[in-house]
Amino acid sequence: MDDVYAALTAQHAELDGVLAGITDADWSAPTPACPGWTVADVVLHMAQTDEAAAAAAQGQFSRFVSHAAEQRGEVDNAADAAVERDRGTPPADLYARWQTAALDSRNALIACDPSERVNWVAGEMAARTLTTTRLSECWIHTGDVVEALGRARQASDRMWHIARLAWRTIPYAFEREGAAAPGPVAVALDAPDGSTWSFGADDAPTCISGPALDFCLVAARRREPPDTALTADGPDAAAVLALVRTYA
Repeated sequence: MDDVYAALTAQHAELDGVLAGITDADWSAPTPACPGWTVADVVLHMAQTDEAAAAAAQGQFSRFVSHAAEQRGEVDNAADAAVERDRGTPPADLYARWQTAALDSRNALIACDPSERVNWVAGEMAARTLTTTRLSECWIHTGDVVEALGRARQASDRMWHIARLAWRTIPYAFEREGAAAPGPVAVALDAPDGSTWSFGADDAPTCISGPALDFCLVAARRREPPDTALTADGPDAAAVLALVRTYA
C-alpha cells in the first residue's frame, strides 16, 4: 500500500499547508462547490470522515445509513447533519482536530493488510481501496478550499490513483443509479507530466480521453463534462461521463 499511502500523506500535507496560512476570516469563506458550507465546514467534514476512516480500519466502523438510504442520496444529508452538529468550533481547535484525525487515519490504514476487508459507507471494501477513497476525498476538498480562497486547483501525479478509482468503479456508479451495466470502458488521460495514463483494454467500445485533471473533476462532481476538454466515444460514452464518481 506504500504508493497510495504516500499519496494520501502528500495530499494531507498539501491541505495542511493551505490551512496553516489562512486567517480567521478565511475560515468563514463560503465554498461554492459545497453550497451552504464554509471552509471551516469542509475541514470539519474532513475531520469527521477521517475519524470514521480510522475507526473503519480498526474494525470499529458502524454504518450510519442503510444501503437504501445511500441510493437515495441521503449520505449527503447525513454529512450535512454531522457538520451541523459540530459546527462552531474555533478555527485553531478545528485545525488541530483535523490534523489529529488525518494522522490517525493514515496510521490505521497503513497498519492494515492492503487486501483486508473493512466496512465503509458504500459497503465492504479492501483497505487499499478505502485509502484511495480517502485520498480522493481529501484531493476534492483541498480543491474546494483553495477555490474558496480564490486560488486554482492544482494537478499532481497523485491524481493517477483517483482516475484509476473512478475508472474501476464505473460499474458501481451505474448500479448506484439503477442503470444497466455498461460495456467495457477504456480511459486515456493526459497526465500532468505529459505522459498518458491508460486504463482498460485498447479495443473497449467506449473510450474517454483528455486531461487527467478534467476527468478527476468530473468524477468528483466538480465540473460538468461539457465544461471540460474531455472527449468520449462509444455506446456508453455519455452515460459514463454523467455517472462516473469517486465517492459513495
